[in-house]
Amino acid sequence: MITKRVLIGGAALAAVALTLTGCAGGDASASSASDVDAATATSAEDFGGFEELVAAAQAEGQLNVIALPDTWANYGEIIAGFEEEYGITVNSADPDVSSAEEITAAENLRGQDTAPDVFDLGSAVALDSLEYFAPYKVQTWDDIPAEHKEETGLWVYDYTGLMSIGYDADVVPEPESLDDLLGEDYKGKVAINGDPTQAGAAAAAVQYAALQNGGSADDVQAGIDFFAELNDGGNFLPLDPTPATIASGETPVVFDWSYNNLAEVEANEGTRDWKVALLPGAALGSYYNQAINVDAPHPAAARLWQEWIYSDEVQNLYLEAGAYPVRLDAMIEAGTVDEAALEAVGAAPEELVQLTSEQTEAASALIASNWAAAIQ
Repeated sequence: MITKRVLIGGAALAAVALTLTGCAGGDASASSASDVDAATATSAEDFGGFEELVAAAQAEGQLNVIALPDTWANYGEIIAGFEEEYGITVNSADPDVSSAEEITAAENLRGQDTAPDVFDLGSAVALDSLEYFAPYKVQTWDDIPAEHKEETGLWVYDYTGLMSIGYDADVVPEPESLDDLLGEDYKGKVAINGDPTQAGAAAAAVQYAALQNGGSADDVQAGIDFFAELNDGGNFLPLDPTPATIASGETPVVFDWSYNNLAEVEANEGTRDWKVALLPGAALGSYYNQAINVDAPHPAAARLWQEWIYSDEVQNLYLEAGAYPVRLDAMIEAGTVDEAALEAVGAAPEELVQLTSEQTEAASALIASNWAAAIQ
């Protein structure tokens, strides 16, 4: 997979208005942290308050994360900040695996100290993996709209971007429509970020193509049809793009989240003229989801990580990277948003589509059924 951040070729990227929520703070009747089974705690109050949660997490001393490349939505800074703030070591495993592989790792490592404590997942995988998650409500819970979270906190949206097309401007012209990618200039050059039956970014590429190809959020077959045509014409490149393949020129055109493609603009400055395009018409946004492993080996640290993720500091770090934080609206209202980062991101596209949970499930089922036959 690729790194995660944002931007577009010559235009400013869009800010997606989103929100998150808040509840917490201990009271005199709450149990002390030493009396709490951290694996069953559903809020900081269960520890006796936030400071007691911190103490319990520090006693564990470690946190295991998975599928978090340093350049994806500022996760390098987010991880370093957590370690510095709380003195807890973060063990980051397999940064480039897919959402589905995160769940496989949790299954294979269940009961071991190296199992992931937390997940960062595409919606399709999250919705299909609820039995792996523990409910938890962060202190900012009330900032999050109901449609952006599972009601008990099994999963919660954290950030989103826009599906975009990154391209090497020294190799191919700027694509101005989906049909452009079917032309001779793009022969053997167009890749997507992973397998759309496994990876959220790749599935979103298919959904985006559907919106651009006469389909809809309710029926993404048009997206599958587009990639089948791209493949039949010899333009589809069945290679999973990474920073290395972009730097080497192996993947000169990549469908991916805007924050990923922006990271490549920065990473290749002075060596490759990497640019990012958003096609006219419908734009696609899609949240990733935070969740706690129900079998987390460090359950208190896992819950403290969630508090960290939904803090103003980290939500602004997402925004700084070009990913749009779920608490953006609440932070704007409270005056805690990073105004410079917000100004750099810009205004949301007029035709912004976010698939609902039901639409995501239906799209995932259709892609799982039809993708292999389309791309042979």
